[in-house]
Amino acid sequence: MEAKAYLKPKEATAKTSGNPDPGGKHRRSFARLLRHREMMMALGSGVMMLIGWIAGQWALPGWLSTGMYIAAYGLGGFAKARDGVATLLREKDLDVNLLMIAAAAGAAAIGYWNEGAMLIFIFALSGALESYASEQSKKDISALAALRPETAVKIEGGVRREVRVEELEVGDLLLIRPDEVIPADGLIQNGDSYVNQASITGESVPVRKGRGDEVYAGTLNEDGALYVTVESPAEGTLFAKIIKLVEQAEKETPKTQQFIKRLEGTYAKAVLAVTAVLLLLSPVILGWSWEQSFYKSMVFLVVASPCALVSSVMPVMLSAMSRSARRGVLFKAAASMDRLAGVKVAAFDKTGTLTLGNPIVTEMITLEGWERGEVLAAAASIEQWSRHPLARAILAEAKKENLELPAAEDILSLPGRGIQASVGGRTWIIEKANEQDLLFPDQLREVIHGLTEQGNTVSAISCDGNYAAILGIRDEIRPEAREAISRLHRLGIKTVMLTGDRKVTADFIAAAAGIDEVYGDLLPEEKLERVKELGQRIGQVAMIGDGVNDAPALATASVGIAMGEGGSGAALDVADIVLMNGKLDKLADTMELAARARRVVMQNLIFAGTVILLLVTSNFIQDIPLPLGVIGHEGSTILVILNGLRLLR
Repeated sequence: MEAKAYLKPKEATAKTSGNPDPGGKHRRSFARLLRHREMMMALGSGVMMLIGWIAGQWALPGWLSTGMYIAAYGLGGFAKARDGVATLLREKDLDVNLLMIAAAAGAAAIGYWNEGAMLIFIFALSGALESYASEQSKKDISALAALRPETAVKIEGGVRREVRVEELEVGDLLLIRPDEVIPADGLIQNGDSYVNQASITGESVPVRKGRGDEVYAGTLNEDGALYVTVESPAEGTLFAKIIKLVEQAEKETPKTQQFIKRLEGTYAKAVLAVTAVLLLLSPVILGWSWEQSFYKSMVFLVVASPCALVSSVMPVMLSAMSRSARRGVLFKAAASMDRLAGVKVAAFDKTGTLTLGNPIVTEMITLEGWERGEVLAAAASIEQWSRHPLARAILAEAKKENLELPAAEDILSLPGRGIQASVGGRTWIIEKANEQDLLFPDQLREVIHGLTEQGNTVSAISCDGNYAAILGIRDEIRPEAREAISRLHRLGIKTVMLTGDRKVTADFIAAAAGIDEVYGDLLPEEKLERVKELGQRIGQVAMIGDGVNDAPALATASVGIAMGEGGSGAALDVADIVLMNGKLDKLADTMELAARARRVVMQNLIFAGTVILLLVTSNFIQDIPLPLGVIGHEGSTILVILNGLRLLR
């Protein structure tokens, strides 16, 4: 259909009446306020603490200073106290929130209002910073959801009509104007433009798109009008699949964090028990005064609390997830980042993963007496009725040479062999060519052998029983594959190919990419078994694939990594990580980031544990002022969080 058919002067435009979301602006403003509420409360607590301290220094009425401190307690500590009580009532367990509130209350009880308020302020601030890491991760990932338009311009009978995206059906014709977000996955029927795909693939440079090219929901049409037919319903688009993945994010926590969470309740009880022993028995055993015992008990309660340990893991992982999302790599859970850091072997599918998934004609050898154009046109006229990838390769080659295709009649499938049809009154057959087939002359079998050794799938074309040409068709390796594999080797990761394709084809692609081991002719369940065997023999396995047949292996591997652009829904569903742009060069970057995240976690745990040990020991050996204990302990918490937030850069 020509563009002028859409651009009639009499074309009417039907608009939906009213604003579809009149309160949206106010809701978004309120949502932004809620997102920053925790930080605002923490800073408010700090302001109240500062005013209380100034009031005390300037000898203002005591009730003013005390009132400011109480306000600081309320602003910074109410939410923490509520969470601690909820944990106590719901899980019958103690957590760090109750420890901090108890320590602050104890400080106030012995007249150290300022120290207690400082503890509450720094504790609230560290919690707000940790929440910032979480919110930043959600923002960088689920900001995608805000890119989805609510309406689309649909063309029916030459009339434009604005409809809701949910109402679109496969086959609908849409008009996407410049600077509009594409509302659905589809194929361009007419038009030419640059499309910014950063929201889906992470590519920073817009991609030129024209007739026949695929476009994705959530991407931006930059400079030309496009007419697009819908290929997927709203819930089936790549964009919708991304949003579904986002909803799953952060549900699974890393093993280190799980261990700390399990330890937290027991640790909190132990700290309270030691505090009680110090409070009740130290006057008798150590000869301390009641005031000294109470003071040291409160200092111990502050410095022994595991705030820094609890905050050592998740801010790091969430920051790394956020950074990856900005680069077009989507993690379903923080635990996937942790597991990726321990991967020892990367297992790749071939078609659509190491290769582009679009076979091309690499060689066409015509026999004596035949013209290339005549044979190719006849083959293309037959293959235009097939949806097989090899058929598309032949059609693409004929289109590239601008050949006019004759009519094909009496098309007949030859099961296990090929296809037959009548073109120009002559019988043509396109069939698989095997060098072992004795029907082929020796000369042709040598040609077939040579093409097969180069990784080609070979087809023979015959006319009226006489061979006319031999075709070599091969799926081309991704241009970035060899460098991506080389970088993995430099990281000490072994590489393996697992494919259902023929071993000879797999060997050729593997050699071109630099893969260490190759396994061909595998069924989906055999891929799964190979993944298990690799895990037992070498170590944790990352499986990288794109198809339905890769789903079992992706689910079984320590880390499943799916190709986002062009990947199947099944692969996206079971994978732990999605390379949204389908580019393998992101793989080594992501593995390096995961390893760095693990190193930062270890730094945090060692630092936090050392600070707690030093402060607890010092509290017994010599007197530690409560303010120093507060600053030392809560300061270490803020430092480990800030150390994790570095990965956002």
